[in-house]
Amino acid sequence: MSDVPFEEIPSLLLRTIPESAEFIAEKYEMPAEAAVLTEDAPYHIQSVLAQCFMTPILMPQLESDTPDTELLERCWDFVERLTDHSLESVRGAAYFEVLEQLLNAHGLVEAAWPYMKERTRARTLTMLDSYGVHLRGINRR
Repeated sequence: MSDVPFEEIPSLLLRTIPESAEFIAEKYEMPAEAAVLTEDAPYHIQSVLAQCFMTPILMPQLESDTPDTELLERCWDFVERLTDHSLESVRGAAYFEVLEQLLNAHGLVEAAWPYMKERTRARTLTMLDSYGVHLRGINRR
């Protein structure tokens, strides 16, 4: 998987998850299409992930009794691109603002697991092991 340039990560979010547009626009107080092109947007990647992706989109889908599976597939494709990025700051943002947040709510790792891609699963297993968290069917038999 090839890296998307650092400065294009907010645009990648908007292209991959157009549902994030209203949250990006709200955060930057301008149309999302313009906001993702601002010089500052890439440097706010952690807050963009938290406020425009994780809290309003991904977590509600994972908590839903009837999730939009196509949206979840796109969400985890996006996370995989971040998890596989060559820059530690990008991988770290995915780790802290996406994967680690799954631990804060009961059952979200399990709900996310079927949609996660290879590198994201590997990173999640490392995270679970480092926190001493054991989940049946994921890292415990």
